[in-house]
Amino acid sequence: MYRFLHLSYVVNRVPPLCSFHWRARIHDSTPKSFDEAVEAMIASGRRLDARGLAPATAGNYSVRLSAERIAITVSGRHKGRLTRDDVMLVDNHGRALDSRKPSAETVLHTMVYRLYPHINAVLHVHSVPAVTLTRHLSRTDELVLQDYEMLKAFPGITTHETSIGIPIFENSQVLDALAEEVARRLQAGPDTPAYLIRGHGAHGWGRDIDEAERVIEALEHLLTCEIEAIRMGAGGKA
Repeated sequence: MYRFLHLSYVVNRVPPLCSFHWRARIHDSTPKSFDEAVEAMIASGRRLDARGLAPATAGNYSVRLSAERIAITVSGRHKGRLTRDDVMLVDNHGRALDSRKPSAETVLHTMVYRLYPHINAVLHVHSVPAVTLTRHLSRTDELVLQDYEMLKAFPGITTHETSIGIPIFENSQVLDALAEEVARRLQAGPDTPAYLIRGHGAHGWGRDIDEAERVIEALEHLLTCEIEAIRMGAGGKA
């Protein structure tokens, strides 16, 4: 059953998450080339689109190639129909390395890479459960997921007998300020593989794009479970 709690309560009360120590586990899972990154992003986009997670031109994907180079989707491209021309390079500050325009939300990707040296892929999707649930839970800044078997799909979690807090942020068009706010809360911990933007969507990440996609897919499942729990608890009126 869902419950939503203030962040300070979760930090102080929820026990450590089953060896969920990402910052101490650095892996070199970066693709060997830009071409490999493009192929991985195209394949991931098709799979996410098939699950209804890439409507219109929504979302953006990125893969870190090195400390200085990141492959990211070009602004305004349909993620289920990506081609090589729909992926470009930016530096670690999000500045374009060619004449094309990266996603306006590039700063939310580079922020994650600066925080987590072992993370090499970030996916942002406009998920219906993420949009509707965060709008429904309008007075909370964190969703606590507890005792779900699917929690084991998140990196470092090995049992359902645990809790994880997924931060929720207010939607904003001032993306630099939003990135700073997200960074502050992620640094404050506890560790999480994702966060939500109210009425907007979800960001998830991993050591490679397959892990990031698994996080997004698991989160989608868990948010759907939360919505169904609300419906049953409210007699179908949630």
